[in-house]
Amino acid sequence: MSSPRIPPGETPPAEGSISSAHQELSDGGIWEHPGAFLVLIVVGAVLVALFFVARAAGW
Repeated sequence: MSSPRIPPGETPPAEGSISSAHQELSDGGIWEHPGAFLVLIVVGAVLVALFFVARAAGW
């Protein structure tokens, strides 16, 4: 009896394997460090607010 044909690119099932493949974490990309972006936004907002406060104070 011949073994069943496996399509190219596919891995044949392993005999006796009872474990499942682990799930890989996706690449976070730009959202990997959201705290850094939050700090940049807050610092930018504070600088803009200080600019308008300085204009209102007449500096």
